[in-house]
Amino acid sequence: MAGVATLGFLIMLEIAARRYGLPGPITCQVREVIFPPKSGGLLYASMALMLVVFTWPQRFIAIGAAIGIDLAFLAVRWAADIRVTEGHPFGNGALWVTLGCAVVAVTRRTGRERVLLLKGAALGLLLMTGRKTGDTWLLITSETRPTVLDQYVATADHALGDPSWLVGRIVTASGPIGFNALDFVYGQLPVAAVLVALYQLRNVAAERRFPVHHLVRTFLAIGLLGPAFYMIFPVVGPIFAYGNGTEHWADVSLWAEAHSTAQWAVADVWPHTLPPLNTPHSMPFDDITPRNCMPSLHTAWAVAIFIHTRKAPKALRYAGTFWLIATLAATLGFGYHYGADLIAGVVFTLTIEAALRTHDRGWDRSGIQLVAYGAAVFVALLVSYRWLPLEMADHPWAYGPLLLLAMTSVIYGYVRTTKLWEATAAPARQPESHPEPV
Repeated sequence: MAGVATLGFLIMLEIAARRYGLPGPITCQVREVIFPPKSGGLLYASMALMLVVFTWPQRFIAIGAAIGIDLAFLAVRWAADIRVTEGHPFGNGALWVTLGCAVVAVTRRTGRERVLLLKGAALGLLLMTGRKTGDTWLLITSETRPTVLDQYVATADHALGDPSWLVGRIVTASGPIGFNALDFVYGQLPVAAVLVALYQLRNVAAERRFPVHHLVRTFLAIGLLGPAFYMIFPVVGPIFAYGNGTEHWADVSLWAEAHSTAQWAVADVWPHTLPPLNTPHSMPFDDITPRNCMPSLHTAWAVAIFIHTRKAPKALRYAGTFWLIATLAATLGFGYHYGADLIAGVVFTLTIEAALRTHDRGWDRSGIQLVAYGAAVFVALLVSYRWLPLEMADHPWAYGPLLLLAMTSVIYGYVRTTKLWEATAAPARQPESHPEPV
């Protein structure tokens, strides 16, 4: 049922993209079977997730096959004098191996072995397709939402002290060292997620089953559900709405970097001058820049990594904490998000995480209450950003702490409820002992 629902969603998104003359996620993924992939590293990371169901000898064979296929592609392109101008020269081999394992599972395996291998292949393919789905969503938001609500969010952000302007000045003052460090963390978030997921799935090959809950599930749910809110609350971010959009152009999406001049910013004031406090209104914007700010999915994914590393070894716990802090600094310091986006992103992640864990438990009362409360706070945040921005800006000492309190209440509710679940979890059933006959 999950596979059919996912396929149906992808087909609907493909049709929607075609209506606007854009390639859909299925088309983009199929294209990478032959043509240079947009991200070869992502394809190999996806294959690495699939390899958790293999034994070590099988893993070496699969990796060797992927590298060999990539070398063959390179040789053919070199012989045909085909230059790779877009995408990466490697990665096709990883996709071929993943698809090949799915075919082997259907044609050469039976029973539990088939199910396990299909789950591994599906996990890798979902991560690949999730990236394509996100790209398509962003393109659709820029085509279908001609106006943006940045003025509302920027006005509401006064209640939080305009953190994007503050952190933006700090990042600018830190020079190339600070910028490059944050840029690395911001761009390598998927790699961090794969490392955490590999740790969580390290025993799949030995136990011949996947754990009930792991990071990849949360990542995929965030990536599939989050962009829907971009359609409801389109926001482009301070670097575009209040800047020239080119200060960090190398880090934005390809369509934005290629058309960074096709914008209609309110003023070029980010990050050195605070935006004027006027009555906000929706404003027209170009049809290139993605409306991908509310909520901040980079924040959401970083929070998910932080949550899933709390029971990991010390090194992973420290890495999860560092990635969260650095991601928050990058999203604000690069001008990609407002502070209000980050608060919404935290609440959004905790609600999804609570829903996934509650689903595994059977939707008991405590889980339903936690999910309902998180969803209510998330909706309340969006409503307040849209309908109360001036009141929030005029009374920052009241609304600023109130926003932080709302986020903290969801955090507290999640921590308290999950600890209660762990404390009341039924211990594993022990085999009955029978007295020996006399």
